[in-house]
Amino acid sequence: MKKYEAVYILDIRKVDDEGEAFSKEFAALVESLGGKMESATSLGRKQFTYDINKRKAGIYWDFMFELDPLKIIDIKNKYKLNDKVLRSMTLISERPEGLPVLAALNLE
Repeated sequence: MKKYEAVYILDIRKVDDEGEAFSKEFAALVESLGGKMESATSLGRKQFTYDINKRKAGIYWDFMFELDPLKIIDIKNKYKLNDKVLRSMTLISERPEGLPVLAALNLE
């Protein structure tokens, strides 16, 4: 299994609870595919520089998990057409152990 990091930008108008339900749904999906969730971090609401689908802001979530590389496509396909998700990005994680999310994103 490989370690992955996924960042999702959620539509503020379609999410009532700041994305908590989405976070639980994502964790359940990873575990149902045989993976292991390490962390789910809300990065809060952020304004966009340019509109995305006529939206001016979104809710950012950062997920760290381990999963078989062949099953990562299942996660991408599930959320590809989801109207709650404005943008998503999944990468193989190369962040050193113990480094906080905000330090890795240079947001501090």
